[in-house]
Amino acid sequence: MSANAARSIDEYLKQLRSALAEEDPALIQDALYDAEEYLRAEVASHPDRSEADVLELIASTYGAPEEVAAAYRDTEVKVKAALKTPPPPAAVAQASGVRRFFGVFMDVRAYTSLFYMLLTLATGIIYFTFVVTGLALSAGLAVLVIGIPFFLAFIGMARVLALGEGRLLEATTGERMPRRPVHPGPSASWLSRIGDMLKDVRTWTTLLYLLLMLPLGIIYFTIAVTGLSIGLRLALSPLVVLAGDFGWIPPELFNNVLEIGGVSYGSPQSFIAALFCMALGIVILALVLHVARAIARGHARLAKALLVTG
Repeated sequence: MSANAARSIDEYLKQLRSALAEEDPALIQDALYDAEEYLRAEVASHPDRSEADVLELIASTYGAPEEVAAAYRDTEVKVKAALKTPPPPAAVAQASGVRRFFGVFMDVRAYTSLFYMLLTLATGIIYFTFVVTGLALSAGLAVLVIGIPFFLAFIGMARVLALGEGRLLEATTGERMPRRPVHPGPSASWLSRIGDMLKDVRTWTTLLYLLLMLPLGIIYFTIAVTGLSIGLRLALSPLVVLAGDFGWIPPELFNNVLEIGGVSYGSPQSFIAALFCMALGIVILALVLHVARAIARGHARLAKALLVTG
């Protein structure tokens, strides 16, 4: 056993964290969880040996902290390649600014980001209701015996929701998020566990994030729906004119769609006005996709700051 070999699980985890210091915080959280889960299970399965003896015994199978860190770095290269946004076609990448602006219609991440913005209203309501109800019941039941396990279950569920939210963000934005929760550590009494949760900053930042999702979800949903409704309404103007020419829609709908001064239904300028509206609608839709992509990226960074252990 080398001189700097870990003599305890906590020391091993510190060395592993130090070896991964330059990596993504989400990767560090996953690696620490896997290591602690494995090491504590091995120590529990050898009650007749000390932690130092067990760590020395499994050093050849699980590996030293530096070796484990290297293995995670190699795996992360493949993960980042899988999460990386597909590059735009060469013709779009080398095109002018105007063509790159409209090239957003070929960006898959733009559509998934827009989907996330629409979804946040529903998830925000669920998260906000869960946190407010959980905190209120935890405070009300604090004087009863059931209050302690209820609070532990509430915080545990909040972390599960945060983990699921992270996976949703990773799928829609490509931002690396944790796949494992923070390990609860060695077995301890309920009072000790509650004390650790109350002292853990991540407990409160997780609850803060879940509460913020409601106002943010309202903002995101409003931006997405408003942009889509205006853009689609204008972009489909020529179809409205053609449908009116064929008698498929009443003339009144034309004015409700175009609403351009001096242009009336059936006039020679009606289709030209509709084409102008279509062009404007396409520009608005492209802008909506750009905004959705930027919002989703910014929100993913906010989520990482509040949900991931540093």
